[in-house]
Amino acid sequence: MSHISRKMNFQSLTTMPKNLQATDGTDYIVNPHHIPCPKYDEAYKESLSNPEKFWGDAAKCVDWSKPWKKVLDNTKQPFTKWFVGGELNACYNAVDRHVLAGNGNKIALIHDSPQTSSIQRVTYNELLEKSSLLAGALADLGVRKGDIVVIYMPLIPETIMAILAITRLGAVHSIVFGGYAANELASRINHARPKVIIAASCGLEPGKVIQYTGMVNKAMDIISVEKPRCIVFQRRNIWQSPLLEDQLDWDDVIQRSKPHPCQPVEANEPLYILYTSGTTGQPKGIVRTIGGHLVSVCWTMKTVYGMDKDSVWWVASDMGWVVGHSYICYGPLVYGATSVMYEGKPSRTPDAAQYFRVIDQHSVNALFCVPTALRVIRRADPDLSLGGKYSTKSLKYIFVAGEFCDYESKIWAEKAFKVPILNHWWQTETGHPITALCLGYGHNPSLPKNSTGLPLPGYRIDILREDTTEAEPLKLGRIAIKLPLPPGCASTLYQADEKFEQIYFSTYPGYYNTMDVGYKDEFGCVYVMARDDDIINVAGHRLSTAALEDIVMGHPDVADAAVVGVPDPTKGEVPLCLYVMMLEATKNEEEINEELITRVRNMMGAIASFRIAAAVKALPRTRSGKIVRKSIAELARSKLVKISSSIEDPSVYREIKHVLQKLGYAKLAPDPQ
Repeated sequence: MSHISRKMNFQSLTTMPKNLQATDGTDYIVNPHHIPCPKYDEAYKESLSNPEKFWGDAAKCVDWSKPWKKVLDNTKQPFTKWFVGGELNACYNAVDRHVLAGNGNKIALIHDSPQTSSIQRVTYNELLEKSSLLAGALADLGVRKGDIVVIYMPLIPETIMAILAITRLGAVHSIVFGGYAANELASRINHARPKVIIAASCGLEPGKVIQYTGMVNKAMDIISVEKPRCIVFQRRNIWQSPLLEDQLDWDDVIQRSKPHPCQPVEANEPLYILYTSGTTGQPKGIVRTIGGHLVSVCWTMKTVYGMDKDSVWWVASDMGWVVGHSYICYGPLVYGATSVMYEGKPSRTPDAAQYFRVIDQHSVNALFCVPTALRVIRRADPDLSLGGKYSTKSLKYIFVAGEFCDYESKIWAEKAFKVPILNHWWQTETGHPITALCLGYGHNPSLPKNSTGLPLPGYRIDILREDTTEAEPLKLGRIAIKLPLPPGCASTLYQADEKFEQIYFSTYPGYYNTMDVGYKDEFGCVYVMARDDDIINVAGHRLSTAALEDIVMGHPDVADAAVVGVPDPTKGEVPLCLYVMMLEATKNEEEINEELITRVRNMMGAIASFRIAAAVKALPRTRSGKIVRKSIAELARSKLVKISSSIEDPSVYREIKHVLQKLGYAKLAPDPQ
């Protein structure tokens, strides 16, 4: 790996992260990394110059019941079609073909639930049997090709079985995260108009049981569309729900049904609808088509993540989010690997050693999680007195995505788990990574600091200024992707084609607007710094919250941090930092505040105007691990904050409001609701 160094004017780099090593008060040294990889270079070039050839070859990783007539139809942007005329079935590719190949006794799913002290292993044979019987039961209820079925279930194997049963019929699934309340569930039912709902009796949170059927029953009283039929999977070892007259027991319908064959579906027909988290008003449902999605997630299992068919793959997420769809269910199962489903928290079920235990007990080869999980473990078990009891020798990599990964947590985790921590970047809309290292092409598993990697084949990434011209290397701008997007990206929004065009493609004609801000170095490595509304404008200088948070997280007594912009009469905006102290912090809050101010001044400069910091017990995070900075900024401005149902612990806002008021903000703020 080669390095170059060159001096640049400080003012042009005020938005850059801390891979810029300070040499004096005004200049920084930049050390971009070149990542040579001939196989990647060749594949990336072909994916842009000859996408039909590239993706036609990639699509051989799945089985087609009917060959496509045309690989790419780009005549109506942004509604690109891939593998036009080709037909396939998602359940067949995820299950049947592996059984037919003689791998039916292979473990498909490992469900590990420390909350119930249980471990369940499900073979591909069992998946085939139960998904085909459930498909038969759905068919008996009138579900046909193209119909929509809503799934409202926790992270259990039966959720995967429900997905596969629906796709076996050529129907469309829409998973609603089990933590959503009745109003959120009802809004999605009203919009999707499902023929059937498949629910579980309950889900689990640390120390409590969430009764799902209670929320389903309330949603049924709210909805304005025809009431769908409901199948309930009873978690009898936890809580069994009394069934209403129009509700059916999962076990009963399976016992009465017959196995149903797979229904081929045209490649550009919908596979699923995923409503974005915290949807209010008219829901925004991402539509994913079957052909492109199966090809992209199966292809990335090898090329991006470096897995083989004997790998044990663990994604620490939930089925209610896009990561669960792509890489708990479809990616590993279509590829033919083993997928771990962990029903628990990083540090509370029962302790901070659980990630280490799961890796050791199930011989996990790769873990995919949010950086928050690593920070939580670090705060609870910094010296590995708990986690150090377990072996991580089976582990090859940890992949992180979903939010900015600070350098200190990354370095700690690499020492703790003894593997590379590889950052990569993607979105709900894309369904698979946009940037990463392609380990299957021979990339060395090492990234420049704070980079999310190189563009995957199929993605031409440009950094655009507000006037739509392309920014120079190392200059901050909007990250945009040149059309056409590769297979697997969202095809539209459900029943909202015009809205799809307006939201994602109107700002930069000919591009998909990621709404993220970042930059590229001279060698094409991408650095994703923040959502566009997480950029702070301090006296005309645009500062990234991620860059500031990375500096703050470098303090040994800081476990987590969020930086937002707050009003300032002179500079317009200045940064305000709320942080969580390490459990064994060696200094008090006042000392840490002073040191943070000094760190930012030394590492970014006085231009950041960083002088406001305070400790809190916790930060508002979604259930997928992202900090909701916008809500903190609005609270500081005394605006009414509507707490999204995706927030894991809404109670944190009470303390945050109190702390903001002590700092002179949120003086007239109503209580968040």
